[in-house]
Amino acid sequence: MKRRNLLQLGLGAAAPPMQLWAAVPAPWPETPRVLVVFLRGAYDAANLLVPTASSFYYEARPNIAIAKAQALPLDAAWGLAPALADSIHPLWLKGQAAFVPFAGTHDTTRSHFETQDHIELGQPDDASRDFRSGFMNRLAGVLGAGSAGSSHLEAMAFTDQVPLILRGSLPVANQALRDLGKPAISASQAQTIAAMYAGTKLAGTVSGGFEVRDEVSREMAGEMEAASRNAIAAKGFALEARRVARLMRERVTLGFIDIGGWDTHVGEGGANGQLATKLGELGKGLALFADEMGPQWANTVVVVVSEFGRTFRENGNRGTDHGHGSAYWVLGGGVKGGRIAGEQVEVKAATLFQNRDWPVLNEYRALFGGLFKRIYGLNDAQLATVFPGASSRDIGLV
Repeated sequence: MKRRNLLQLGLGAAAPPMQLWAAVPAPWPETPRVLVVFLRGAYDAANLLVPTASSFYYEARPNIAIAKAQALPLDAAWGLAPALADSIHPLWLKGQAAFVPFAGTHDTTRSHFETQDHIELGQPDDASRDFRSGFMNRLAGVLGAGSAGSSHLEAMAFTDQVPLILRGSLPVANQALRDLGKPAISASQAQTIAAMYAGTKLAGTVSGGFEVRDEVSREMAGEMEAASRNAIAAKGFALEARRVARLMRERVTLGFIDIGGWDTHVGEGGANGQLATKLGELGKGLALFADEMGPQWANTVVVVVSEFGRTFRENGNRGTDHGHGSAYWVLGGGVKGGRIAGEQVEVKAATLFQNRDWPVLNEYRALFGGLFKRIYGLNDAQLATVFPGASSRDIGLV
């Protein structure tokens, strides 16, 4: 192979492996898009959705509470983390964002892996788990994805491997976000090519190009190290959000992505700090996603969940530990937002679960069931297939 051809092959911008979709018809414009975003590591919902009317919140968090004056006012009882001032708060003001506090599963193991599995499978609490059947795969099957005449339905995971939530009888593709920018050649191949040009006028250009590529790769690798279960970090999601949106807009109608790094046992921070930085990056990514969806944003629903919340009281390391109830986000152009939805309770010591956590008053299967019933018009039999043994609860989010 000639040097020039080899260089073009190696240094050309590597196109992501999407060509296999070339023969797949684009979805109908009116087909709903649903993206589930899983925050692995259990983010601290009380420093996202701030109970500004609760004096107990400020007593329980002397070092990490977000001051009422700093929180973005949502209603008389709640405020939003200021890190989301330029991203999610504008969606709230447009009625395109809602929050559901006291949400989650009744699982009380407080184990990241066990509770993540529990939620992704969507199976009854008291039943043995079938790890071959995730609830989004069952949903795709009910919707007819992959069957004749349903080419407008395409399910996909934006993850390294197909996660539990999308495993099942229906084959589902996955695309690792970090692979979207992966170089076309390996380090050894880069060295070989650079050696070929040693002593020539192009030597500096070739070796410099590889050095830049390697620097970017190292930077991205550092971001991923803190991610849970190999999930992309919040900053990585912000970098790739527009690409995800283009795929959701043009090909994918049912998507899943996980974002790691939310286990804040030490030095969590309040209005600023570790958690605020991650929330800011996540919010930026979601706002970019919404913008890139264009007119399809009106047909899109994004649900942000986490395996559980965190202890309401801060710990001795100015962080929080594994908890119970969380807060879910529901975003979209057609969402009936600008409100705090679902069953709620006054935030005080007497209402804590086991005297430590937010209680779960809005069970996740019931919430998702209500959403799917609204979005897709599913009947009770179909919902029973997606969530066996659960009762859907429609709280008017869409």
